[in-house]
Amino acid sequence: MRRFKESIRLAATTRCSISRSLFSTLANDASVDDLHNQVLVEARGSSRTAVLNRPASLNALTTSMGSRLQKLYKSWEDDPSIGFVMMKGSGRAFCAGGDIVGLYHLINKGKLEDCKDFFRTLYTFIYFSGTYLKPHVALLNGITMGGGAGVSIPSTLRVATNKTVFATPETLIGFHPDAGASFYLSHLPGHIGEYLALSGEKLRGPEMLACGLATHYTLAERLSLLEEQLGELFTDDPSVIESSLEKYGDLVCPDKTSVVHRIELLDRCFSLDSVEEIIDALEREVGRTDDEWCKSTLGRLNEASPLSLKVSLRSIREGRFETLDQCLAREYRMSLQGISGRISRDFCEGVRARMVNKDFMPRWDPENLEGVSSDMVDEYFLPLSETEPELDLPTKLREAFP
Repeated sequence: MRRFKESIRLAATTRCSISRSLFSTLANDASVDDLHNQVLVEARGSSRTAVLNRPASLNALTTSMGSRLQKLYKSWEDDPSIGFVMMKGSGRAFCAGGDIVGLYHLINKGKLEDCKDFFRTLYTFIYFSGTYLKPHVALLNGITMGGGAGVSIPSTLRVATNKTVFATPETLIGFHPDAGASFYLSHLPGHIGEYLALSGEKLRGPEMLACGLATHYTLAERLSLLEEQLGELFTDDPSVIESSLEKYGDLVCPDKTSVVHRIELLDRCFSLDSVEEIIDALEREVGRTDDEWCKSTLGRLNEASPLSLKVSLRSIREGRFETLDQCLAREYRMSLQGISGRISRDFCEGVRARMVNKDFMPRWDPENLEGVSSDMVDEYFLPLSETEPELDLPTKLREAFP
């Protein structure tokens, strides 16, 4: 992931809802989506493009999609005639994340092994993508959230558009930002990673470019021309690919209301040691200045699961000192704890409230920050039991970037 860190540095120095849209709404139903067609392939020049193809569910990722992506990327990496690979989504989304409603139903049916298989498959592909040996271009047009960010942020080059909407909204459903989020969010400038992880707030394309989540920006209307240009290339040279992207790039700055213009205030609040201190700092700012951004952020934090807030803050802080594989291995343990219901059933309750019954009134357990003990948070980070295998990543064959 060295190239990701470098892109953040360059971006920082050179470039100035509706809840339903945040999450997937359909379970994995083979009668609706032919499994093989959930990921299509386009071949042009020396490139191959994986097309996430579940537009009715905003291209939400399923286990079969993760498995097919792994097989495709492995075969493309081994093929000397292929110079670089790409990923994009069909319809109005790149990818809204994992199929959380599908997971919800599996949990309620007691099929936890199927849930574990989903996380193993997806996280393994993310590690493979993050250590990929050929240039990788992600076209982030439309909704790019949760696991959708996880499969794309490790890419060498990431193109955002005026229609891109990025978020990691997992705390709002009683979960934690996963799929490598604790790695890439923790390496963003300042403490914007903590802000995004805890609040689940959205960023637009210009903001992604400004903070380094995207390496390039173009108007969605020009994306077909950009793809045509890339399709004429016969190369494996990242600089050649980047030059083609720059031909259709647009200079853009976030508008005056953007969070990127509030970095000093954001850092002052989100650099603090605990969720309680962060909230206190925001409340003091509201009392002193009546700042609208602080009030909005407080509102988002008040909607989230108190347990998820504390777990997610610690996850981002630990990710700052870990490699990609270490983050994924830890997130796997955390995800299994989250779906087990042993510590709390906040994940199922959050999905129920937002996606199934849609009453938007989750009953969090614990219901407030005071009820979240340090032992509860610690349990999310403990090694799995002797009978539960850890996430097995091919670290000896594919070393993760520091």
